[in-house]
Amino acid sequence: MPNPAVAHDFEEPPPLLAPPELNPGTWDVAARRLLAKMLGEFAYEEIIEPVPQSAPHTGPDPAAAGSQDHGRILPSHTLPLDDGGILSFRARRGSYDSWTVDPDTIELRECADDLAGRPFGDPLRFLVLARRLLGLDGATLGHLVGEVSATLAADARLDHTALPATRLADLGYAELEGHQTGHPWLVLNKGRIGFSATDTAHWSPEARRPAKLPWIAVSTDLAAYRGVSSLATPEQLYAGELDAATVELFASALRSRGLDPQRYLYLPVHPWQWDEVVLSLFAPAVAQGDIVPLPTDGDVRLPQQSIRTFLNTSRPDRHTVKLPLAILNTLVWRGLPTERTLAAPAVTAWVHSLRDSDAFLREECRVILLGEVASVAVEHPLYDGLPEVPYQYKELLGAIWREPLTGRLAPGERARTLASLLLTDPQGRAFTAELVTRSGLTPEAWLKRLLSALLPALLHFLYRYGTVFSPHGENAIVVFDEQDVPVRLAIKDFVDDVNVSGQPLPEHASMPDDVREVLLTEPPGFLTQFIHSGLFVGVFRYLAPLYEAQLGLPEDEFWSLVRAEILRYQARFPELKERYEMFDLLTPRIERLCLNRNRLHLDGYRDRPERPHAAVHGTVPNPLHLS
Repeated sequence: MPNPAVAHDFEEPPPLLAPPELNPGTWDVAARRLLAKMLGEFAYEEIIEPVPQSAPHTGPDPAAAGSQDHGRILPSHTLPLDDGGILSFRARRGSYDSWTVDPDTIELRECADDLAGRPFGDPLRFLVLARRLLGLDGATLGHLVGEVSATLAADARLDHTALPATRLADLGYAELEGHQTGHPWLVLNKGRIGFSATDTAHWSPEARRPAKLPWIAVSTDLAAYRGVSSLATPEQLYAGELDAATVELFASALRSRGLDPQRYLYLPVHPWQWDEVVLSLFAPAVAQGDIVPLPTDGDVRLPQQSIRTFLNTSRPDRHTVKLPLAILNTLVWRGLPTERTLAAPAVTAWVHSLRDSDAFLREECRVILLGEVASVAVEHPLYDGLPEVPYQYKELLGAIWREPLTGRLAPGERARTLASLLLTDPQGRAFTAELVTRSGLTPEAWLKRLLSALLPALLHFLYRYGTVFSPHGENAIVVFDEQDVPVRLAIKDFVDDVNVSGQPLPEHASMPDDVREVLLTEPPGFLTQFIHSGLFVGVFRYLAPLYEAQLGLPEDEFWSLVRAEILRYQARFPELKERYEMFDLLTPRIERLCLNRNRLHLDGYRDRPERPHAAVHGTVPNPLHLS
């Protein structure tokens, strides 16, 4: 029997605390908004098909409070649920056959005989009530509930700490990132499967917690380095990225274990990845001294929207670092594929060469290409040689160093991600409306400046070089002058999001073999989807109705201005007429890419050996086409 006289050392567990944002008021607002988004995006992708209701009269509808669109009553729709219940709501239809659901009009009737609908705003319960309608299997439904709940918790934190648009407009680039609300199209945009609540509180962008990253040394038996010509050796990278005392500290740590620093590469590691992945899946390498933990370099960094990317706030002139995280967020596991990590500097060098040799891109557009200029990839001794294992196990360890914005902006210029233009503050004021007001321009004039800042460089890469970026809200960065007028574009994330035409073009002759092997190719007719889905569907589909609601510019005029900017470019370069037909952005209809269908119906949560891609389901009308 245990001897009660024997004392045992133990630690008192810390008290359990609930985050302050998890309260009924904040949660209910976030939940109602997410349900409206869910209904709208699921309807857009035709996962659900709401039924329009004919209006019983044309006068004001007293039940439609908050559902008016510039004096027009929004049309009412119903959605039959699995067990006889009926969901009703009012929604605005927009470009690309999109839906914008008014969250304050969503009501639930438990059965057809229930004539008195009650306000409804619970996306979790909606999944349960519509699981057969949505075509969900049990495993997908189970994981889906968890992702929705995690996304809601992150949204509640954002709401709890939200700032008015006037203050947002004064934030710097790195700080503003912590106020972004996530992918506007993907409903489950902050699921972060693998993170605990504590992990999220420490490492999510909305936590806004600067941190020091530890480093590791990895033997060159496992790790390989690549860099652009100016950073051809790791020593050239470390000379600018680390203080001399830090380099000596790292070397001394290796020598104290009888190891030769010349046989090792240094790289930062995410503390979560070290604890959850490296110490388990790389345990033999750690045991043998092929992977050695090091101290921090002392620099403070801030996680950005991609969650695995960190800006250096101690030394903004130093590179941004992108690190693998074995968490499932949005569509993919957030690792760094070994092959593409090694190819990143070569891709950067080629893309830079296109800009640097082209006077239009270099001098007129003055486009900023934030290149991935150095990388270290660490192979797993087993997984990287097994093509049949899930792709997440081939993206476990490495680092990419990306050029920072600091030093690339002219005096008076400031930068904000394109995603920030979709922000709305707690009082309902759009961040874009604040910027337009500060600029002193009319809404139409400001929008023209935005389009002339964004589109010419993207169009030139497409038409002249058969090359596209993925200019979604996180990758595309708008550079403003001191009056908050858009003046030019910065773009990032080349190795993951640069695609080229599958139909060979003379301009591709300069492409090095190692770049050709890693870049994804698409038929010309589909290559335009990266601009349509990344920019027009993924950002402008939301910005256009926001612009109309807050700045009074009708949505059809918004798209007319987009079309006019494309035609202006085409008139400037008439010699590319065949390319305008090959890469037709003005076609009557485009394929409907679906991001949410992937999770619900295609890949779900199953492991697979290759990264998933967006689903295609039917077509939608192109607002840039003139019938």
